Amino acid sequence: MAFNRSLRRLGPSRPGRSLRSVPSLPSVPSLRALRSRTRRGAVLLTAGILLTGCGLDQDGDGVVTPQDIATAPRAKVADGGTLTWAVDTLPSTLNTFQTDADATTQRVAAAVLPALFTTDGRGRPQRNADYLRSAEVVQREPHQVVVYKLNPKAVWSDGKALTAADFEAQWKALRGKDSAYWTARNAGYDRIDRVERGADAQEVKVTFARSCADWPALFTPLYPKAVMSSADGFNDSARKELKLSSGPFRVAGRDDTQGTLTLARDPKWWGDAAKLDRLVLRTVPRAERAEALAAGKLDLADVSAADARRITDANKPAKQDKGDKPPAAAAPRSPALRGVVVRKSLEPGYTQLALNGASGPLADERVRRAVARAIDRRALAKSVLGPLGLPAEPLGSHLFLAGQEGYEDNSDAIGGPDPKAAQALLAEAGWEQGRGDGRRTAAGADGADDRSGTPGRTVELRPGPRAGPDPADEDDPEGADDDFADVGDVEGGADGTDGTDGVDEAGLPDGDAKRTARDGGGKAAAAPVRMKNGKKLTLRFVVPVSAGTESLRSVADHIARRLDAVGIATEMTKVGDVGFFKDHIAAGSYDLALYSWPATAFPATDARPLYAKPQPAADGSLVVEQNYTRVGTDRIDQLFDQASTELDAEASRDLAARADARIWALAGSIPLYQRPQLVAARKTVANAGAFGLGTPRYQDIGFRR
Repeated sequence: MAFNRSLRRLGPSRPGRSLRSVPSLPSVPSLRALRSRTRRGAVLLTAGILLTGCGLDQDGDGVVTPQDIATAPRAKVADGGTLTWAVDTLPSTLNTFQTDADATTQRVAAAVLPALFTTDGRGRPQRNADYLRSAEVVQREPHQVVVYKLNPKAVWSDGKALTAADFEAQWKALRGKDSAYWTARNAGYDRIDRVERGADAQEVKVTFARSCADWPALFTPLYPKAVMSSADGFNDSARKELKLSSGPFRVAGRDDTQGTLTLARDPKWWGDAAKLDRLVLRTVPRAERAEALAAGKLDLADVSAADARRITDANKPAKQDKGDKPPAAAAPRSPALRGVVVRKSLEPGYTQLALNGASGPLADERVRRAVARAIDRRALAKSVLGPLGLPAEPLGSHLFLAGQEGYEDNSDAIGGPDPKAAQALLAEAGWEQGRGDGRRTAAGADGADDRSGTPGRTVELRPGPRAGPDPADEDDPEGADDDFADVGDVEGGADGTDGTDGVDEAGLPDGDAKRTARDGGGKAAAAPVRMKNGKKLTLRFVVPVSAGTESLRSVADHIARRLDAVGIATEMTKVGDVGFFKDHIAAGSYDLALYSWPATAFPATDARPLYAKPQPAADGSLVVEQNYTRVGTDRIDQLFDQASTELDAEASRDLAARADARIWALAGSIPLYQRPQLVAARKTVANAGAFGLGTPRYQDIGFRR
């Protein structure tokens, strides 16, 4: 999954607000009660295991985990053939800037529409020579001016050239001044003053009213004027079809009954011809993908941890008998999966522990900091990433991934794990230690006892009938939508355990339990209790309960045990994926939650809504944008504003780093680790798999000769 910039909502966006784009995440409803003008979807993801190692490239601070896509030169890729790629749903629109765009929308657009800039394997923007001869800032004062020189061969599928008229129509549609356009975002476009033809028909001149550091993010994908020039065209003309395209593929057909969308090689494409005749996107539930791969119905699919293990085991050589010793019992292996391999990398996104600071105990920054000091991020990262052979380092930035230009580990602004420091912060906040046992666990809503050993009280809330768009499947391989936060996935170990290497049964690093949870008789000691004004310190911890999230709940349990050890009790609320985002995260009905944000190549612009200081609306409600932790400061907002207008790249990254350090200090969002990415591919598939931070090059995907 590469960086992309899609957001999605049910209703039209309101003008004048910037929205962060994301790599490919699910749809999210517009919550008018919150008057939030931006939305990101909550995606429940479960990544899994793979037993092979991977190479690592050093680039700046941290390491870059490379793509795993079976790279092959075009000469060794066969001409022709059909590749079938699993998706979760067929798109309800092919307009990535529309409110209900999803991950499949992004995939189609990347194959059939102009992308002026793509990202390389390290997440760095790169000019796409298929469309641009050059693109540069030619003037900084008094106003920023960018000149694009188009490839003269670049044409739409009707043979007409790409021109300034296409750029101008897209700017006017997305600048946020006309609410008739149901746009998902306008960040960057709202800073443009005018778009006009340059020295000739292949030159486009864009003048900004306010400087835009992330100008390479604009006009990708680029739509034809026919789609963007009117609100009706924008909202309706590109829902089921794209009459005009400009890429190595074109949209050839859609079969809702079979759940397929077919892309065909475009004979009018001027660049390297697509190796495949057809690329078929087929809807296949994650639980059925291993069988579909084995049956030859799929060639490429994001898969769950369990399926990744099945595929890996199927490709292991059978154990040989030694002497008279009978062979050890083994799980049955599918011979049909021997032609499939699991490719792995790290997704452009990270899992975080979110702390809602709007009200209750976490409104006190000292309590939030106590939570941050109580947990051990390194142990969690090791438990999740270690069994995969991936870098098991906790993420040190909210804005950049390890190895990206600009990455700095700013976590020292909050400090490392220190139970004593956490207890001191709680005492300073007035939460005094009392007597009692914080580990009572209630039965779920269905009346069944919860035997998980989770600290605190557990309540299970089952979703009712689905209303409106589903925020996402927790097993959503694509990240489903860009408009939501996708729920942090947690992976298990290769042996079928939860993979918590170095973490004891209390959720503490080995040895900590002896110091915190044992008394002289060898029995588990009662957890400490913190009291204030006669009230026990208890936090609501919202965790998804849907199939495939078992390992996520395991990590939540470990965090809860760490908190329990310092006197912070937790009440686990287990909810179905349908209501996880809308009813809890976006609505603010939680204290603690695990979910993920996608990363971006343009954090100065894209990340601001995630950490913007909530502002009161005229009706007394709170405008939170996408800051669902509901904590922020004017200074953080100022630093983002400065970073997004600073045209010196190094200076812009420095400003972003300063904002990141302050975000850490607020302790509203605690990044844990970058998510793994597992993709099953037929062994003959070339130039496709776990794309990591990079953009797929669709014309090179195919089958080895």
